[in-house]
Amino acid sequence: TSANETSAPTPISSANPIPEKADQIINTALSYSGVKYKYGGTTVKGMDCSGLLYISFAKNEIDLPRTSHLMADEGKRIRIEDVSKGDLLFFKTSSRGKRINHVGLVVSVKNNDIRFIHATTSRGVVVSSLREGFWNYAFVKAARIL
Repeated sequence: TSANETSAPTPISSANPIPEKADQIINTALSYSGVKYKYGGTTVKGMDCSGLLYISFAKNEIDLPRTSHLMADEGKRIRIEDVSKGDLLFFKTSSRGKRINHVGLVVSVKNNDIRFIHATTSRGVVVSSLREGFWNYAFVKAARIL
């Protein structure tokens, strides 16, 4: 280049790909809002909690185990205070059960209100708040996959 020409500046990639990937996975999961609950299901005809996350991550090229119990062994355990979009929340919803049997995907964290998408037996795929008594009580742990 001559003294009068300037080359275009090299773009500096400061963008963190993790929040973008989290948003993609969240948007995929949200696209299933209202789908009815079906144990073992992974389609718009019906899905369970782990099926929702399994398919939402798979459509974004991330492999997860198929069940909430096995998903709970993935990623890095994090404190609830450190949870952010894209993290997984694990629950034990049965007083008789000894292991994790429910999972949700964090869609937002604002003013200490952690909202997550999941598939419930009664309402299908919905967004809930960890502030809701039942979910707060049943909460076991959070994990970071991304």
